[in-house]
Amino acid sequence: MKQFEGKVAVITGGASGFGKEFARIGAQMGMKLVLADVQEDALDAAVAEFKAQGAQVIGLRTDVSKAEQVQALADAAMTAFGEVNLVFNNAGVGAGGLLWENSEKDWEWVLGVNLYGVIHGVRIFTPLMLEAAKKDPGFQGHIVNTASMAGLLNPPAMGVYNVSKHAVVSLSETLYQDLSLVTEQVRCSVLCPYFVPTGISQSQRNRPAGLANDAPPTRSQMVSQALSDKAVNSGKVTAADVAQMTFDAIRDESFYIYSHPQALATVQHRMEDIVNQRNPGDPFGDKPEVRAGLVAALRG
Repeated sequence: MKQFEGKVAVITGGASGFGKEFARIGAQMGMKLVLADVQEDALDAAVAEFKAQGAQVIGLRTDVSKAEQVQALADAAMTAFGEVNLVFNNAGVGAGGLLWENSEKDWEWVLGVNLYGVIHGVRIFTPLMLEAAKKDPGFQGHIVNTASMAGLLNPPAMGVYNVSKHAVVSLSETLYQDLSLVTEQVRCSVLCPYFVPTGISQSQRNRPAGLANDAPPTRSQMVSQALSDKAVNSGKVTAADVAQMTFDAIRDESFYIYSHPQALATVQHRMEDIVNQRNPGDPFGDKPEVRAGLVAALRG
């Protein structure tokens, strides 16, 4: 996709973080915006902000873990603008702790948003794009799925999140291959950011009451939360930086999008472990102090 003016962008998690920055760039380029977020007050504020800038924008409170709500989002986009060109399956939440200490509700919440949100987005929006491509040889569509470097690595005490993001990477790579069988007009990318200040470390604020844990957080969950807060909030690459990288990748038809290319050395080590049948190496190999701090905190 080379031209963005007048195109329609649907953005989940559109009221903050990467989503809001995607919307900001889209608005600057004259795109029509469909913003979705589970946090209604932030969504309303984002819609008002972009309207005040002259953008054509609508917002719909959407829990992306619910298929019927993602379908309603697609229906609203089509009613308002008649087509969808660009979809950011971006909504995400985080949870940590030792794997065996995560509750069923932890899994249901994180997989519901991070994985099923992408599944619903791909399942519902891809056919709309393919149908538009059949009708118009000039139609261009693109899907961006937000994963994480945690979708390429397996850092400890982040198991639920890791699993959700590995699945998104796999889904996205398969989507890329599937699309290549049927069209050149609709493409996709996977975004794998590292630690970027976006607010995801505080995503518990939007956790549904029905999926709240009865028991207090375990030691490992509190340690993981503290480390996540520190790493995310100290990130030097901004959400705006990542949003610009993403639009550049869409324009260049690049599939993999990395906020921190230097982190790929650790990914390479993991791949070499797999190919050479070595036991998994330390994902914090370049930062031994992080592992030492984790061990000290968990062993007390």
